[in-house]
Amino acid sequence: MRLRLHRLLTAGLLVSAWGAQAAPVVSEPPTPAPGAPTEGAPQAPASAPAIVLANHRAVYDLSLDEGGNSRSVESARGRIVIDFRGDACRGYTMLTRQVTELSSGETGARLSDMRSTTFEGGQGREFRFKTTTLTNNQPAAPVDGTATDQGNAVTVKLKGGPKPYTVEGPVLFPSEHMRRLIEAARAGQSTLSVKVFDGSDDGKKVYDTFAVIGHTETGPAPAAGSTRDKPLREGAIASMPHWPVRLSYYTEGAGERTPIYTLGFDLYENGVSGALKLDYGDFAILGDMTALDIDAKAGRADKETGKGCTP
Repeated sequence: MRLRLHRLLTAGLLVSAWGAQAAPVVSEPPTPAPGAPTEGAPQAPASAPAIVLANHRAVYDLSLDEGGNSRSVESARGRIVIDFRGDACRGYTMLTRQVTELSSGETGARLSDMRSTTFEGGQGREFRFKTTTLTNNQPAAPVDGTATDQGNAVTVKLKGGPKPYTVEGPVLFPSEHMRRLIEAARAGQSTLSVKVFDGSDDGKKVYDTFAVIGHTETGPAPAAGSTRDKPLREGAIASMPHWPVRLSYYTEGAGERTPIYTLGFDLYENGVSGALKLDYGDFAILGDMTALDIDAKAGRADKETGKGCTP
């Protein structure tokens, strides 16, 4: 198993770094009906504004959660730089660079340098992904492929790999998953359970996900006596609605399962995420946003056409 922060930081973030233990066992995530919202949840008002995912560049500094129960990792440091561009008509492109170093008295230090590029069609029907990783300066085999959504199934093709394979759906790609989370949060839903494909690891896995969504919050995120996520406490985004989310990832299956990892974050209405925490049970990694550059002129296709080109 390899340590990963999911692309959901801005609908497409991946981290490959080190082996980890699984998180504690939790109840099996509910199986969603195709395209259906969580049962009994209130519906969003018809006049709700369109969801516009912000074009932006963000920097996150990584560190070990010192307040957690870190038994297998003694120290952690690193940085993620992401660049997210596009709109509902042109599709969305994500460029990611992350360098992470984890240290243990038993195994020493391990350095991972990951670069990832993804493109997702504006209507969530196509997804292209390519990831290259160096571990202690040794290259791993690149992961390069495409995925196509046929509505009730997703077909994945990997370059240099075996023949294409198909997974029964519905399955969401990262940007569409982000939209669904924002829609659910706006509607007051407390949970969302969907299948997600993001091209991570070896590009051969579809994950069952289960999100627990907290109540709407407005105003700057609490400083908690520190300067964490300072860019989210400044400018227009400081007063933007956001929701605390706890998102668990599972391998596909049935019955009681253990999540591969759980990602905690504050989800902003424009798709930006803060207060990051990746919990593996034996240790947790924190992500502190240190820089945020939002392109206010982008996303015109979304704004001028209401919901743009999305279904």
